[in-house]
Amino acid sequence: MGGSAMKLVILDRNGTINVHREDFVKSDIEWTPLPGALEAVARLNHAGWHVVVASNQSGLGRGLFDMASLNAMHAKMHKMLAAVGGKVDAVFYCPHSPDEGCDCRKPKDGLFLQIGDRFGIDLKGVPTAGDSLRDLQAGAAAGCEPHLLLTGMGAACRGVNPLPSEYPADTRVHDDLAAFVDFLLAREARAALQVAV
Repeated sequence: MGGSAMKLVILDRNGTINVHREDFVKSDIEWTPLPGALEAVARLNHAGWHVVVASNQSGLGRGLFDMASLNAMHAKMHKMLAAVGGKVDAVFYCPHSPDEGCDCRKPKDGLFLQIGDRFGIDLKGVPTAGDSLRDLQAGAAAGCEPHLLLTGMGAACRGVNPLPSEYPADTRVHDDLAAFVDFLLAREARAALQVAV
């Protein structure tokens, strides 16, 4: 896994951890976790994984909500995670609107590169999961292993096999965050068995 012993997973937020809203999640009241998502993060933590969120938050750039509202959403997320024994190490977000031409808005890989810099690790092979094409394109551009969740916007890909060609070629598909975590932990257990033999 990359050039580091640190086990890291990078997750999208809206449609991955919490319910996606077409009109943007604009307040902590509107921030609602997806069923089983917080518990899935906790299971990763308990298995020694660090979890970081990478999220486009263009609602800031569009003036739909302010920093205080975003901080309140993340405070609620952290509090609800703590209640089930989970935690997110950091939240990296792009505050820009689509027309600002920044490097951090997914599908560009700027947020991922910031995460690699912050934690001092090579992102090659680091699993990343999200519900949209741009999440996976951004992760793959930074060398991450792409996983599509069929929640949020990803629900449109349910039953689509193979995925459209614009998806990274090695994209794996999971029903939701819990199924993705099942996959990671099972793969890790298999690898541990092979080492033991």
